[in-house]
Amino acid sequence: MAQAGKTDGYIIAPDPSAARLTRAVQGHDASGVAVTTQVVEERPLTIFLNGQEIVTAMTIGDYPDYLALGFLRNQRMLASDERVKGIDYDEELETVVVRTDRPTNHEEKLKKKTRTSGCAVGTVFGDMMEGLEGVHLPQVPVHVSWLYTLAHVINRTPSLYLEAGAIHGTVLCHRDRPLVYMEDVGRHNAVDKVAGWMAATDTGAEDKILYTTGRLTSEMVIKTALMGIPVLVSRSGFTAWGVEIAQAVGLTLIGRMRGERFVCLSGDGNLVRDAQAGAAE
Repeated sequence: MAQAGKTDGYIIAPDPSAARLTRAVQGHDASGVAVTTQVVEERPLTIFLNGQEIVTAMTIGDYPDYLALGFLRNQRMLASDERVKGIDYDEELETVVVRTDRPTNHEEKLKKKTRTSGCAVGTVFGDMMEGLEGVHLPQVPVHVSWLYTLAHVINRTPSLYLEAGAIHGTVLCHRDRPLVYMEDVGRHNAVDKVAGWMAATDTGAEDKILYTTGRLTSEMVIKTALMGIPVLVSRSGFTAWGVEIAQAVGLTLIGRMRGERFVCLSGDGNLVRDAQAGAAE
């Protein structure tokens, strides 16, 4: 598995200085003055499950093993009891192969690809809604003070977003502590990396919070619910279908999280209002 870096209590945190993630590009500002700016690299990664090619994703290239494992888990191409016996990444060929003990065949599933509303044109598969049947997430308390602390820490964490922009972040949190912070050009890739890390480390989801910089669309809500995470928080806004699905599965859904302001459109009864806006300042 990829090497996990630690920063300020994180298990994994962004490393803006990592090689191959950004590139310096020459340009000019509004006044015509020559400037040098960092831009995010974007490269293809083809994911195989055993001998079958599944998808080619555009990604920044870090944590390819977690991305592949999380993508296959979130698309339900790997059952929760499936034993992964190896993940092989070839940097030169830009491929990652996930190998299991049992043979797999997803030809029918691959026929039902659906283009998502995500940045960098994500891909999901048309039967994801079927996996929501019977899903009802645990109703866990969410302290407002935790949300304020998370927003404060995450927004000040050194990241590719602060270095170069044009990227999304997803952070797995426990109460007021951010644990794993992943970034990518598409928000679905960032979520899949988190899911892959959780699967690889056998980390439980029932007491976690998922924080994302992306929109709270139906795909993001479905993916979070299928991961078993009961709370989804974003600095961005909602779509109506995303809200409806969150309400149906019991997901606490919080958006427009800016500093100490937010809107909760699902699961408000789980909020513990133990802090007032402005108190953290």
